[in-house]
Amino acid sequence: MFKKVISTPGFWRSVLSLGIVFSFLFVIVKWAIEGFKIAFFYAISNPYLFVLGLFIGGFIYGFLVTFGKFRAKIIKKDL
Repeated sequence: MFKKVISTPGFWRSVLSLGIVFSFLFVIVKWAIEGFKIAFFYAISNPYLFVLGLFIGGFIYGFLVTFGKFRAKIIKKDL
């Protein structure tokens, strides 16, 4: 089932798009919590690790949500 889901057309595109949206919204929400101060971006101790963490977190989130969505679609189609 795993291989069938990840080989479905559009799966990886959906993972990428959800990951990007998640990362963007995460930064906006964290920035809002800090009061929309530009100092938020200067206070990040290691920006490379922050961006890397965003990409990894976005990928994991996008993969899990997309996998669930496509798996449910395949199961519903097979019934």
